[in-house]
Amino acid sequence: MLIAQISDMHLKGEGELLHGRVDTTGFLERAVAHLNALDPRPDIVLATGDLVENGLPAQYANLRRVLSALAMPVYLIPGNHDLRDALRGAFPDHGYLPGEGFLQYTVEGMPVRLIALDTLVEARNHGELCDVRLDWLEARLAEQDGPTLLFMHHPPFDVGIERMDGMRLTAGGERLAALVRRHPNVERVVCGHIHRPIQMRWAGTLASIAPSTAHQVTLDLRAGAKLSMRMEPPGVALHQWRPGSGLVTHLSYVGDYEAPQKSG
Repeated sequence: MLIAQISDMHLKGEGELLHGRVDTTGFLERAVAHLNALDPRPDIVLATGDLVENGLPAQYANLRRVLSALAMPVYLIPGNHDLRDALRGAFPDHGYLPGEGFLQYTVEGMPVRLIALDTLVEARNHGELCDVRLDWLEARLAEQDGPTLLFMHHPPFDVGIERMDGMRLTAGGERLAALVRRHPNVERVVCGHIHRPIQMRWAGTLASIAPSTAHQVTLDLRAGAKLSMRMEPPGVALHQWRPGSGLVTHLSYVGDYEAPQKSG
């Protein structure tokens, strides 16, 4: 089983540029073409939040247009730039999305069970997991002990980029960690939000963050560093389930790169 993860697309309306200069729509179109061309092709795609820039209907319509070209199912969760009702309204045929309340759900019937978590606090940059959301997760984890992947937008840990650490999951992280520790079948916790590829051991499992399909956060680990963005290569994460070894995660850069010249 091959699970692709795209994140932090920040789409504007069709024909609009982010901040007047970043063609996030074009970047996502190239990411979709990249995923469709992979061999083996991913079985599903997880889109881990900040799907659009301002939660506007026109932006979600543009997102729907671009994602409709995917050759495989896509599962959506909101990030801090999204709005739940607008997202629901743009994808009424995505029956896994709850009709009201938090956008949390499971994806069943595959070698790895997928559990979506909604960390959104609307109109705020940071994320939270309240008792309602965590009670729901606790019940889902108690249902079975098969291999499980949790996907969410805000990471529940610091990454060393000070300004982004101030916008991570700021409530519910300790209880989430305790739940994950009690369930060693949680193979991976995958996140977005940071616009960089990052991995760490967390709560007895492996946590990872996917890069943006467009612009990346500058890697600046100095205390007090200003937040800035760079046009580093966009990428997608590929999580491959391998019986006997578990999930193996790869970073796949989106773009055309020359093969090295053969020597001799």
